[in-house]
Amino acid sequence: MSSSSNQPEFFAPWHVHLGSGDISPRRLHLLQAIEATGSVSQAAKQVGMTYKAAWDAVEIMNNLAGVPLVNRQHGGKGGGGATLTQTGLQIVTMHERLSAMQTMWMASLENTDADILPLMRRIKMQTSARNSFYGTVETVKTGEVNAEVTLKLQGDDRIVATVTADSVTRMGLKPGVTAWALVKASWVVLAKQQAKGLISARNFLCGQVSRITEGPVNVEVVVELQGGNTLSSIITHSALNELKLAEGEPICALIKASHVLIGVDE
Repeated sequence: MSSSSNQPEFFAPWHVHLGSGDISPRRLHLLQAIEATGSVSQAAKQVGMTYKAAWDAVEIMNNLAGVPLVNRQHGGKGGGGATLTQTGLQIVTMHERLSAMQTMWMASLENTDADILPLMRRIKMQTSARNSFYGTVETVKTGEVNAEVTLKLQGDDRIVATVTADSVTRMGLKPGVTAWALVKASWVVLAKQQAKGLISARNFLCGQVSRITEGPVNVEVVVELQGGNTLSSIITHSALNELKLAEGEPICALIKASHVLIGVDE
């Protein structure tokens, strides 16, 4: 839950952001323990801190909040007691409410489709490559230095990448593993279907033009492949005219295997 810059922001796992710094879950637990025990020394034992570390944390929280969260009471065995201020109590109450909400939220995810959360992570990924694909490794042909990895995308589209043998081992690339394929739009060459067999590019993916965006220098052509994926290519105005491209026209995208970058989720 976020709010304006003048109010705290809460994140899961819960910590409180106060503009100049964060109150972590451990410090929030310290506040709870101080409320329960009335003692910083006892609270420190409960959360696994030293007495000094606990007071350091209290002082940091007081500074971050801009108002006292903990009041120290001098004297008494063990260095005196401590109580939470009204603001400190409000933060603890909010923390407990949010923790309860988090528990309920996590419980609600137990029946969630296991594929949805990874999907949300994938569509959030940002890279400088215009073309990003997600698929499953179909084959890996390993040589002495390099390996050829075939990635099956949605539909029946496939893209082949050349990577080092070391990369295959390091990333655990083998049939069945899910992986990324990234291709810069400037690396995608467009050609007519009849050019197949005349060009050495390992990837020859055909479809139709779905969108053309002309700029002052270059043109972006988006190709919808037969399997449903889309590829973006940056070409010159003269190439656009030579190919006589228009939306709906058949076209093929050529990509060298060495121009396909492969990545895997951690």
